Amino acid sequence: MAEAERIIGTPDTPEAAGAEPEQGDTASPPRGRRRIAVLFVVAAFAYTLDLVSKLLVVDKLEHHAPIEVFGDWLEFHAIRNPGAAFGFGAAFTVIFTMIAAAVIVVIARLARKLYSLPWAIALGLLLGGALGNLTDRIFRSPGIFQGEVVDFIAPKGFAVFNLADSAIVCGGILIVLLSFRGLDPDGTVHKD
Repeated sequence: MAEAERIIGTPDTPEAAGAEPEQGDTASPPRGRRRIAVLFVVAAFAYTLDLVSKLLVVDKLEHHAPIEVFGDWLEFHAIRNPGAAFGFGAAFTVIFTMIAAAVIVVIARLARKLYSLPWAIALGLLLGGALGNLTDRIFRSPGIFQGEVVDFIAPKGFAVFNLADSAIVCGGILIVLLSFRGLDPDGTVHKD
């Protein structure tokens, strides 16, 4: 009965909750390690998709006419964005670079306390997206820490964005939902 009352995402063993295993207990690795692995697998997947898509866009689409995907409702249109979302803050490229680096450091610190699978996925999406855009900021022209991000997904009447932006937004939405549910990164659930 106690197992049925446990909320999904909470540790179901003392080891998973952070307690020391009893002497002679040689069970599988702590669940926290598995969650960290999920975080890095999701981050690597999001980063790889973003990197490959940008390489293709720069090679095949940049300096060419936009490609209609769904009529004029969705196009692939390559642009270089020195600012943040919607092109805001073009003069603050270095600050956006520092923010992305800070996000990566915060996620790395949170990973040590990570026992929740949904949080691992959310943080992995944020990490992969931040790394994708940070890669552009560091390695693309006009120079280190001032590089312009490659954006190419252009819905009608909306800002042009990329897969890194999508990963960041999806990760952020998931974090908000998890917070509303009271689920913490360490797997505990609180009712506030």
